[in-house]
Amino acid sequence: METETKKLAIVVSRGLDDERSTVAFTIANTGVASGQQVTLFMVSSAVDVVRKGAADNVRMNPFDPPLKELIDTFQTNGGRILVCPPCAKVRGYEDSDFIEGVQVVGSPALHAQILDGAATLSF
Repeated sequence: METETKKLAIVVSRGLDDERSTVAFTIANTGVASGQQVTLFMVSSAVDVVRKGAADNVRMNPFDPPLKELIDTFQTNGGRILVCPPCAKVRGYEDSDFIEGVQVVGSPALHAQILDGAATLSF
């Protein structure tokens, strides 16, 4: 019997000024490590987290790894990062402003994950 990969969609609305952005990536990395297909959907100020260079020197607290390390680990292990187009546009960001691998796509991509059985979390 073939088991289907579990899916997890995490909506992140917290930016570089809120520890919950680090928590979201920590939980996302644990999900990927446990064999889940994890997608982060960055909205509101969370889009700032995945701008090129933005997380390079961010460490929310001394007990967590640096945010850049969490992001790199997540992407290296197959995690997907999606960015809300209107949230990026209102901040003056274009696709090229984001780190490699980030996709700027609308909410239908999130809903497709949910319709495909993804559990959801939000931060």
